[in-house]
Amino acid sequence: MDGTGALAFKQYYLGCLSQASYLIGDRSSGRAVVVDPQRDVSEYLADAQTEGLRIEQVLETHVHADFLSGHLELAAATGARIAYGSGAQVEFEIDRLGDGERISLGEVELEIRHTPGHTPESICIVVRAAAGDEVPFGVLTGDTLFIGDVGRPDLLGANGWSSEELARALFRSTREQLLTLPDATGVYPAHGAGSACGKNLSTETTSTVGEQRRTNYALAPMAEDDFVAAVCEGQSTAPAYFAYASVRNRQQRPTLDETQPVPALSAAEALAAQAAGAVLLDTRDPQDFATGHLRGSVNVGLGGRFAEMTGQVLGAGDDIVLVADPGTETEARNRLARIGFDRVVGHLAGGAAGVAAEHLTPGSRLTAAQVTAAPTDVQVIDVRGPGEVRVSGTVPGADLVPLPELVARVSQFDPAKPTIVFCAGGYRSSIAASALRARGFADVSDLIGGFGAWDDGSRPVVRVAPA
Repeated sequence: MDGTGALAFKQYYLGCLSQASYLIGDRSSGRAVVVDPQRDVSEYLADAQTEGLRIEQVLETHVHADFLSGHLELAAATGARIAYGSGAQVEFEIDRLGDGERISLGEVELEIRHTPGHTPESICIVVRAAAGDEVPFGVLTGDTLFIGDVGRPDLLGANGWSSEELARALFRSTREQLLTLPDATGVYPAHGAGSACGKNLSTETTSTVGEQRRTNYALAPMAEDDFVAAVCEGQSTAPAYFAYASVRNRQQRPTLDETQPVPALSAAEALAAQAAGAVLLDTRDPQDFATGHLRGSVNVGLGGRFAEMTGQVLGAGDDIVLVADPGTETEARNRLARIGFDRVVGHLAGGAAGVAAEHLTPGSRLTAAQVTAAPTDVQVIDVRGPGEVRVSGTVPGADLVPLPELVARVSQFDPAKPTIVFCAGGYRSSIAASALRARGFADVSDLIGGFGAWDDGSRPVVRVAPA
C-alpha cells in the first residue's frame, strides 16, 4: 500500500482490460473510498481489512462503457454509498458530487473537479495527504487524461452531445482543471495501453502533471479547433459491447457472486444447449483449439484480452457454454462478468479432452509460405485496427475489417469461398476465423504468427495512406 503519513493508497491494474481502480484510505480515521472498481471486488475488501479501513464510498469518475463497474457489488458488501459527478444519469441512489466539493476522510482530503469531455458527467479527484497541502499527492483522472493521451470524445453522440461538443469541453477541462495543478502532482488514470477509450495510451500507468504537460500531444499549446481535430482523428472502432456496458452501468442490476461455481455440463448437455442457441466459447490457446474443437464453437483464448475480445464477436444476450481447461471456468465466468456478459449457463465437464472424437473438428492454420501459395480467388481479411495497418501496411488484396466490425460486416463476404484471416500475431485471427465458421463459412484459415510472420522482407506489403 502506497502513500505517506495517514494516506493509504493503492492502484489495481487489470491488464486484460487495461483498467485501473484505486483504494484510498486514511489510516488515522480508518475511513476509505474505492474509485472506479472492477466488478469482482474481493481484492478491495481483503486489502481494506488488512489495512484496518472501512470502505464508506464508491466514487465513479464517470459512467463507464468499457467494463461493468463493481459499485453495486461493493455497496452490497460494505454498505458504502455510491457517488458520481452531479451530471450522472443513473437508476439507483447516488451521492451527487459538485465541482470543487471536498471529501474529508480524516487527515486525507479529496477534491472533486468536474471535467466533462470523455463523457458529460466526468470528474477527476485530487488527493491530498493532508488538507491544505499545496502540492497534492495525486489526481485520479478517470478517462479525462491518460498517460500520453486524453479520453476519446466520440462514444456518447447519441446522448445529445456531439463528439465535437465533447472534444471542446475536454479542451477546457484539461486546461482549466488539470494543467492548473502543480507539476509534481501524480497522475493516476483509469486506463492504460490497449484500451479502446483512447488511441495513444502509454504502457506506463502513472505519471505527473509536469511530465504530461511536456510529453502528451493533447496537452501541447494549441488552439481549441486544433485540439478537436487532433483528438477526434484516428480513433479505433469501439467494441460493440461498449453501448451495452454503458447502459448496464446505469441500471440497478443483479450483483456478481465471484465465488459461485460454474455448473458442469456433460457433452450431451453442452451440445443440447448449443442446439438450443447457446454459443460454445472455447477459451483455450488458438493452437490447442486448432488441434480439435467442438463444431461451431468460437475460440477466444483466456490468455489474452479475453472479455474484451469476446465482446467483439458475441452478444451480451447470448447464452454461453464454456469449453475451458479444467479449473479455469470460474476465472472465465468472472472475466466475462467484468463486461456484463452474465449468461454463462455452464462449462463442459473435463473440457474438450473428454469429448468423443466424432464431435471434434480441426481448425486450419496456415504459414506465411502457404498463404503466399494460396489461390488468387481466396478472400483475405485483415482484422487489425486502422492504426496498426497505417503503421505497418497489409497483405496485397486484403480487405480491412477491424475485429469489432467483423460480425456486422460479415455479409460483405461469400461464405462459400475460401477465406484467410490474419491479425498482428495470431490471437485475434483465431477468434475471427472461428466466428466466421460458426456463421457458416465453409473454408476458413488463419495465418500463424499473423502479419508479423508475413512481413519478413521476402513478401510484398501494401502501404495504406492515412485516412
